[in-house]
Amino acid sequence: MDTTQIHPTAIIAPEAKIGEGCEIGPYCIIGPNVILHDRVRLVSHVTISGYTEIGEDCVLYPAVHLGHPPQDFKFQGEETWLILGQRNILRENVTMHPGTAFSRGRTVVGNDGYYMVGSHVAHDCIIGDRVVLANGAQIAGSAQIGDHVIVGGLGGVYQNTRVGRHAFIGAMAKVVSDVIPYGMVNGNDAYLAGLNVIGLKRRGMPREALRDLRAAYRLMFAEEGTFQERLADAAETYPDNAHVVEIIEFIRAASKRSLCMPHG
Repeated sequence: MDTTQIHPTAIIAPEAKIGEGCEIGPYCIIGPNVILHDRVRLVSHVTISGYTEIGEDCVLYPAVHLGHPPQDFKFQGEETWLILGQRNILRENVTMHPGTAFSRGRTVVGNDGYYMVGSHVAHDCIIGDRVVLANGAQIAGSAQIGDHVIVGGLGGVYQNTRVGRHAFIGAMAKVVSDVIPYGMVNGNDAYLAGLNVIGLKRRGMPREALRDLRAAYRLMFAEEGTFQERLADAAETYPDNAHVVEIIEFIRAASKRSLCMPHG
């Protein structure tokens, strides 16, 4: 039996696809190209426009606005998408925009994220699973945010920037360079301040793996030799540590941005 609840003040386009068990609260507005999967809850005053798909069990709080045209002057109304995974929580005043025809054509948000008040995900971003954006955090166009990343309040990630898995971005940090997986950055401009040790411990990283990861970090960002020589040394010393290998592969991958480094 379908248990969908729709408040009489909600406005829903007839073409919109609404899954079973959804709850659509007062004064919500849903456009014709929107897809809500089962058990999505819109608390109140939520507007969803454009080509937007929202996964099962997401909860959207008042004044969330999704799928409206991206803030890119080149956008001319093309069919581009915003796709959210499952079990995301979007608190008040969160905004997320679809992709553009000049980049990926879609913005993709993973599962189990928590997006706090006033945070923003711009066009063509790729956001991983279990990401947390604190109040006012801003992710610019075509950025890539890995799984388990936390961005502190009012933190900003510049366009086309990559942030690796399990990284921590401090409050009010301005990130204009790629952040390695497991890294921790602070400051304006942001600098690499070490590894996200507390987060890794909370997520159950074994002590031995964390010990080797810290040793590899010290080797890679030491002062002796060139950076490429130190990367090669770390790859040779820790070939069986998947976390170290992940960082090295991240650094060596092609990117439009430089690498966020420690203070010299």
